[in-house]
Amino acid sequence: MTPEEHYDRALEAFASGNLEEAVAEYQKALALNPSFTDALHGLAQAYAQQGNLDEAIATARRIAEIDPDDVLAHTSLSRFLQQQGKKAEAEEEANQARILGWKQQLKEQKAKSDG
Repeated sequence: MTPEEHYDRALEAFASGNLEEAVAEYQKALALNPSFTDALHGLAQAYAQQGNLDEAIATARRIAEIDPDDVLAHTSLSRFLQQQGKKAEAEEEANQARILGWKQQLKEQKAKSDG
């Protein structure tokens, strides 16, 4: 199977509430493509739903290492850190997400005006 097929199976499992299967399928997708950020995002969310915040945080940090401009990675990190009571770190990640979001908006506005 391709990473995308495992990813699709993981999405179905997650949607049906089968978090163990979702995690297993996300991990299979990542074994084939370690930089598959969509699968990493899903894996982080599945871990968080399972209450495994340490793994959720580690996975979200991995996304941020692969793509430092990934707004969702920083937003997820902020949420997971907040759930762990790490307010200062959570606020730092939330600020990073806001800054990246603003930068993306500016790029989009510039592209439209240059269009």
